[in-house]
Amino acid sequence: MNGFTHMRRIVWLGSWLLPLLSLTACSNLFPTLDLSPPYQPPEYVVPASWHGSSPFIEANPSDGELRPDWWTLYDDPALNTLIEQAMAANPDLEAAAERFVQARDMMMKARSQYLPRLGLGFGASDNRASANALFFPRDISQEASSVSLGGLASWEPDFWSALRNATRIETYRAEERAADYGLARLSLQAEIGANYFLLRGYDAQIAIYTQSIDLYRRSLDIVKAQFAGAIASALDVARVESLLFTTETQLARVQGQRQVTEQAIAILVNMAPASFTIKPKAAEDLRVASFALPRTLPSTLLERRPDIARMERQMAQASRAIGIARAAFFPDVRFRAGGGFEDAGFNLLSLANSFWSYGAAVSMPLFQGGFRRAQLQQSWSAYRETEDRYRSTVLNAFREVENNLSLTSQLTLAANRQDAAVGATFKAQHLTTELYQGGLASSLELIYAQVATLTARIESVQIKAELLQSSVGLIRALGGGWNRSQLPSDEQIQPFGTFQYVNLDKPAPIKGIDVNAPNNSVNNNLTKPFLP
Repeated sequence: MNGFTHMRRIVWLGSWLLPLLSLTACSNLFPTLDLSPPYQPPEYVVPASWHGSSPFIEANPSDGELRPDWWTLYDDPALNTLIEQAMAANPDLEAAAERFVQARDMMMKARSQYLPRLGLGFGASDNRASANALFFPRDISQEASSVSLGGLASWEPDFWSALRNATRIETYRAEERAADYGLARLSLQAEIGANYFLLRGYDAQIAIYTQSIDLYRRSLDIVKAQFAGAIASALDVARVESLLFTTETQLARVQGQRQVTEQAIAILVNMAPASFTIKPKAAEDLRVASFALPRTLPSTLLERRPDIARMERQMAQASRAIGIARAAFFPDVRFRAGGGFEDAGFNLLSLANSFWSYGAAVSMPLFQGGFRRAQLQQSWSAYRETEDRYRSTVLNAFREVENNLSLTSQLTLAANRQDAAVGATFKAQHLTTELYQGGLASSLELIYAQVATLTARIESVQIKAELLQSSVGLIRALGGGWNRSQLPSDEQIQPFGTFQYVNLDKPAPIKGIDVNAPNNSVNNNLTKPFLP
């Protein structure tokens, strides 16, 4: 075989493969029709301002946004450490990030459907038939061998954009998963904040109960001494003992509740409860937070809540599904081309050994008993359902904001009045004690005064803890510093290039959403010491 003949065969093979590879470029040459209805997110008429007010909201409107690290507003190093560790190691948050990665790959799988499919195949065989086979023709050789090299290409031009709409659905679903991640992160932060302030409320109650128990024990010693000297009666001793034992019972209950709350926080920060401890604080360390939040107008709330963004992306998916259902009423067109070389030996690159085939197929169901009409009607109903659920999500968001505005406002007033009540009960207790020591008051009156003081102090710290939890709920209801700009764009969803075959362990992070692909066991040590 001379060089010219060999070169001619290679050129012939290239001229066969080139049209197949150029189908990718042809995908934009054919006219396409998008059958999806025009989509626009619903526009709602919302109030110009909130009905409730809160001490944490600035009196004058502000264009500023809530800080993404909103927990630092409380100026509590332990809370900062807890939330930072949770965001770095919480398994549920990491799982949400992985679901976003999977959604990006699902988009890539859908996108591949409207690109050309190319394949190569090679086969070789050597066969020998038995000489004594029944009815074997004598004039045919008993041995046969063949070698074949071929390729196949197929492509669907997607005239009605069914495949493109399927890709757009997966793109929107990936954006929905990104919003889910934002919601999971905000929920994690808020849950830790609420549990942390609940735990600090228990700390304050434990400190108050402990102080009261010490006081009651000293009172019991005094009454017993008076009883021994025939100054006090057995009834006085029984009354003080009852007060002491009841208070010790309440202390044990609160200590159990604190342990349960501490264990709940341990799970959130990826720690085994047995290896996790939060140092208690004194009662006077439970202070109401003092900070101001930018005033968020109702009209901007739709852009600052990840759950609303998630539902909006579901609506966009349902709109594209209508286009896919409509496309089923139109013809389905597919192109196919194949060819190669086949020879009894290995002399494949010869025009005489070549084979090829090409063609097109057009199919269109004529009667399916109403299947396509039912599918289209179902897709419209599914779209309207997502629209209803979107409106429900918006209403719930407004409810949460108004609820927490009202709670923080009224609990602030209640905390101030309860502090005044604590001062009054302390004064009444001191006066009653002096009267009792002077023999002008009974032990029952003294016990009533002590119980009133204890009850007022416990209610005071409970109200303050509830106020702190409500402030966390208000921040969460306002979006916690999240906004729609934290969602990736359609162009950013693609996880890798069409011809990329390296660095496929994970896609590049987008908008701060990343996964631990190289070392997913980095957080498997659940016994690391943690003492905030």
